Amino acid sequence: MPYTKRRRLVTSAVAVALGASTLAACGSSDDGGDAQSGPVSLTYWTWTPGMDKVVDLWNKGPGKEQQITVTVKKQASGDTLVTKILTAHKAGQAPDLVQAEYQALPTLVSNDALADISGEVDDVKGKFADGVWQQTTLGTDAVYAVPQDIGPMMFYYREDLFEQYGLDVPATWEEFARTARELKKAAPDKDLTTFSANDSGLFAGLAQQAGARWWTTEGQKWKVGIDDEATRKVADFWGGLVEEGAIDNQPMYTPAWNKALNTGKHIAWVSAVWAPGTLTTAAPDTKGKWAMAPLPQWSGSENRTGSWGGSSTAVTTDSDHREAAAKFAEWLNTDADALGALAKEGGIYPASTSAQLSGAFAQPPEFFANQPDFYTKAAVIAKTTTPSAWGPNVNVAYTSFKDAFGAAAKNKSDFSAALRTMQEETVADLEKQGFEVAR
Repeated sequence: MPYTKRRRLVTSAVAVALGASTLAACGSSDDGGDAQSGPVSLTYWTWTPGMDKVVDLWNKGPGKEQQITVTVKKQASGDTLVTKILTAHKAGQAPDLVQAEYQALPTLVSNDALADISGEVDDVKGKFADGVWQQTTLGTDAVYAVPQDIGPMMFYYREDLFEQYGLDVPATWEEFARTARELKKAAPDKDLTTFSANDSGLFAGLAQQAGARWWTTEGQKWKVGIDDEATRKVADFWGGLVEEGAIDNQPMYTPAWNKALNTGKHIAWVSAVWAPGTLTTAAPDTKGKWAMAPLPQWSGSENRTGSWGGSSTAVTTDSDHREAAAKFAEWLNTDADALGALAKEGGIYPASTSAQLSGAFAQPPEFFANQPDFYTKAAVIAKTTTPSAWGPNVNVAYTSFKDAFGAAAKNKSDFSAALRTMQEETVADLEKQGFEVAR
């Protein structure tokens, strides 16, 4: 395995945090795997619905030919799964394969739970947008996972109500703010949208689009840039709109939020490619009335989007069959039949660019039947996804965001102060874990 600068950084930091036992585990990550010959049985932890049916295609097809059988073990998603993987890994009993959100990869890598599979899958790099592939390499020459699904961000709006109030679809954030004020003036009981702090991925994606780099390295130290210029711009923008009452400040995913979408109190939503599924449940009476457009830009010359959600397939360092596991991970996320089944059974939007206009994506989502070019436009937007920069304690930063920004949104107080709190708490946690942090 290439022993990269980032790898040295995270391994030394983990050594400080977890002691000599971890050093032994780090050594095992270079051992390779596939020590046995003959039939191979792999275990895969995943939360994607219907994954067992997708894996059946492998077991009855390529897997049968190659004598590689995969067994799915359904899991919870998010931090619950990350904790379970790390617990299993400390006991040397992590499964061969795991589904991992992109922002969880640094945490798993810093704990030496994921194997570098660059030797097995590096040739599929061209099947993914650069900004997506970069999330699985952590900016190094290693590859820690194969991208599975992505969540490029977009702007959703009620086409009928924009027409009714004479509003133009905003191409820039300046136009977005002007549209919010124009709507409030024309219809004081309505809001363009809301700022919500109960899903950190939204704010992270907006900061990503603005050019934020929340975790980088400086020599052998981590550098936290959550309170950087790009993120301050995003925080001040949304905080200003909330403070002046130009947009709502209620959290998403509540009955009140559903009602606001379903009754037309909220006439737009900054979201991601998976929004049609959420709107189908939250706002069923508005079917066929929404349209999707690119995310507004910070300047007319830019064409960038952020990412909200998405996951990958990784091979653990505990696997005795890394080469076989990597073959399955590659097939799952690049084979046309596998991706078609993933879209049908799991409802995912594929990271593989070749699959974004085929099969299930040849027609628009049923909720957006009025926009025939939905997926054509989505594929174009997905290519503009900017690189992200995740670190080993994203969970801490996200929790801090929910607390600090949740209070700021509710009280219509200073978002900049909330951002500083998020920065300070993230740095403090890194240092508590034993990582060196550049100041």
